[in-house]
Amino acid sequence: MQDVDLYKALANEKRLAILEWLKSPSTHFPPQADGDFGSDGVCAVFIAQKLGISQATLSEHMRVLVGAGLVRPKKIKQWIFYRRDEDRIARLKAENLSLL
Repeated sequence: MQDVDLYKALANEKRLAILEWLKSPSTHFPPQADGDFGSDGVCAVFIAQKLGISQATLSEHMRVLVGAGLVRPKKIKQWIFYRRDEDRIARLKAENLSLL
């Protein structure tokens, strides 16, 4: 991952909202039939609905977030679930703070 990928991911309000919602998914999303919020993440369908966008548009947002190392995808049945990569986010915060 290059710095430009990280900055691209963080330069969009919808992607920032997704990252914020994924911090505490049970607060922001309804219960899921499949997948556990903590270990599996949130179903892409719920994220797209909350943003009011198509699943195709969400896929592009999530591609950017995954490419930046901020979220991890997991396929369960025919669905893709996303959760924050908290370890990676903590490392990125530490690295960027050390640049100041």
